[in-house]
Amino acid sequence: MNVITDINEIKQPFINPVVTIGNFDGVHKGHQAIFHQVIEKAESIKGTSVAITFEPHPVKVLKKNDPPPLITLYEQKIELISKTGLDVLICIPFNKEFAEISADQFLEEILVKKIGTKAIVIGRDYSFGKNREGNVAYLRQNADKLGYEVIVADWIPVTHNIDGRISSTRVREFVMAGIVGDAVALLGRHYQIRGKVQAGRNRGGRLLGFPTANINIVDELCPKIGVYAVTVECSYGNYKGVANIGYSPTFDDHVFTIEVHLLDFNKDIYGQDIRVNFIKRIRDEKKFSNIDELSEQIKKDVLTGREILSHF
Repeated sequence: MNVITDINEIKQPFINPVVTIGNFDGVHKGHQAIFHQVIEKAESIKGTSVAITFEPHPVKVLKKNDPPPLITLYEQKIELISKTGLDVLICIPFNKEFAEISADQFLEEILVKKIGTKAIVIGRDYSFGKNREGNVAYLRQNADKLGYEVIVADWIPVTHNIDGRISSTRVREFVMAGIVGDAVALLGRHYQIRGKVQAGRNRGGRLLGFPTANINIVDELCPKIGVYAVTVECSYGNYKGVANIGYSPTFDDHVFTIEVHLLDFNKDIYGQDIRVNFIKRIRDEKKFSNIDELSEQIKKDVLTGREILSHF
């Protein structure tokens, strides 16, 4: 996949480009279905499949107070989109100046003149341009004049007995509620956080008998406080583990941490970037009377984690 981070790099229109536009936060199954439609249409007209996204997410620029946490940061978003089979991803830098571009200007100068768009695949509720004046009706009104086809993608219903449609908002809600098992039905993969292993408080192995990797998380969206069965990707390979997210109430630290105990693992991974995939929530975080009681509970958590992860 060719990743373009400056539209001025595009010196001539692509060959019969089929384009979709969006923020694609989470790159969930709904987004994946749109990308598949784009690829199929492009193949049918011997063209180029193109997705346009924005960095940073427009809500970071336009919404002043408490924008929702992103499901996927820029690097992971590109990674996931690259796996879909699209030919080109255009990442447009989004700032207040770009936010002032009208729908007419974006459509005529960028989509039609610069990219050469022959077909646009768009979700029925997507809008673009200053004051969100560009939408499905607007694109259809201008289609014949500017020479492109409009394809409206259907919403994708959630499977696994979960009502409603797939959306980034629902993914966020599931992860923040700790329902990471159901989030898979929306994402098509397990929710993942990334971070660097840093020095902890030196008590996991020393006091509790369970050494842990303390993670300095880079992601914005964090699962609900509690204990989880996880899988971990690091430089030594893929491992199973049990993660604790929270404030270690037994020690009265009041410091938020994410700690992962990797099963059957004895390597040094301090300073390494690792990826943690959340498979299932085991329990709430709890304050124990003493360290021995906590250690016994961790033994039970590890057994539960092994059972949950036995088919991974």
